[in-house]
Amino acid sequence: MAFNTRNQSEIRYLTPMSVDNRKKKYCRFKKNGIKYIDYKDPEFLKKFLNEQGKILPRRLTGTSLKFQRRIAQAVKRARHLALLPYVTDLMK
Repeated sequence: MAFNTRNQSEIRYLTPMSVDNRKKKYCRFKKNGIKYIDYKDPEFLKKFLNEQGKILPRRLTGTSLKFQRRIAQAVKRARHLALLPYVTDLMK
């Protein structure tokens, strides 16, 4: 066969293989020593929301569990006071 004439170890891909060069995720609150998350600051809270206004998960933001809960509570309070929308098409 024509396929077996090449080296068996030679494998070609249409797109190059991705190499894991991701940065280590860190909790920005622990790193900067932030203890209180202000629910009255919607511009800061928008960093933790996607375009639809949903809260981003920990695995994407790198936030620790303790501060992820505080962010969620602050976002919900800001939504209740109409500082942030519950649902939107394009937020950012």
